[in-house]
Amino acid sequence: MMTVKVYSTPTCPWCTKAKEYLKSKNVDFEDIDVSKDLNAAAEMIRKSGQRGVPVLDIDGNIIVGFDQRAIDRLIN
Repeated sequence: MMTVKVYSTPTCPWCTKAKEYLKSKNVDFEDIDVSKDLNAAAEMIRKSGQRGVPVLDIDGNIIVGFDQRAIDRLIN
């Protein structure tokens, strides 16, 4: 079973795109709002080295931003 986390904020258009894309591929994911959860924000920065969203964690593989090719490579 694949584990997918999306670190995002409600106002981020690329976060929305990434989540809509995962839904269109029938991929279950945990949506983590880093604007409200400071521990999750710290975890995201530790994993990715980035403060920007979205950050996707697909089975421990980190994707920064909405990179459709990278997402497809990991979910297929």
